[in-house]
Amino acid sequence: MLQTFDQRNKELQIYINGELFHRDEAGISPFDSVVQGGDGVWEGLRLYDGRIFKLEEHLHRLRNSAKALAFIDIPSNEEFITAITKTLAANNMKDGVHIRLTLTRGKKITSGMDPRLNQSGNTLIVLAEFKSPVYDTNGLTLASSSIRRFTPDTLDPKIHHCNLIQSILAKIEATAAGADDALMLDSRGFIAETNATHLFFVKDGYVCTPRAIACPEGITRQTVIDLIHEHNIDLRIKDCSQAELYRADECFCTGTMGELACVTMVDGRTIGNGTIGPMTKRLTKLFKELVSKSGTKVVE
Repeated sequence: MLQTFDQRNKELQIYINGELFHRDEAGISPFDSVVQGGDGVWEGLRLYDGRIFKLEEHLHRLRNSAKALAFIDIPSNEEFITAITKTLAANNMKDGVHIRLTLTRGKKITSGMDPRLNQSGNTLIVLAEFKSPVYDTNGLTLASSSIRRFTPDTLDPKIHHCNLIQSILAKIEATAAGADDALMLDSRGFIAETNATHLFFVKDGYVCTPRAIACPEGITRQTVIDLIHEHNIDLRIKDCSQAELYRADECFCTGTMGELACVTMVDGRTIGNGTIGPMTKRLTKLFKELVSKSGTKVVE
């Protein structure tokens, strides 16, 4: 699975601290904290018919991550929304768009890790692209990675930060194994998530998903959990082992970039009958119905 270039993004305008730049001219200082040490936080948003799904929840998570990293003068939600709206309008975007919202600690007066060197305020970047859900919904393959997800005693996964080296290393392993994505475990050997998404599986009519101990608080994950509760589907949130996943009847992953996508093979084991299952189809339908009628209006 490799994303391809969408020609509609050839002339993108990218927002950086109040100004718009052509994609070939946009850039930030080499002294910016995100360049110096991955010192930034980010969110992925999706635009449906002029509305951003779960916008308030995403901005809440972004602000909480920035607070955990002791950022100063974090923009208000209104400032974030103004920047997003300006970017979408400049690119004439109304639907089928993925937005990457990034807030860094800003530019340093000289290179170094010390946050006291940041004296110019934060850097806010809005990158919006025409991008449909990126996963093949006919079935993904996963391969277990040797890279373990951090737990709260090492680096709290509730901080949605820009240092994605763990995920990148796991993705390299998955690609080398011929898989679409990596299955990542926590320090105890239980399933955490994939390198890019949260994971659910189905067994004997109930849905199971790992506890959010070594993975971020997923917005799409929580949306699916809410739908499961709303429709009285049996859900179990617990420590999940690889063996439990191998013998599952269905499996699917969730995320803003790819919505819901079924997983049909893990570590060479076929999941269920190797096709998208009825529970995955049902929850996908419920999710699409929800996003089609909800969200925060940002463009007309």
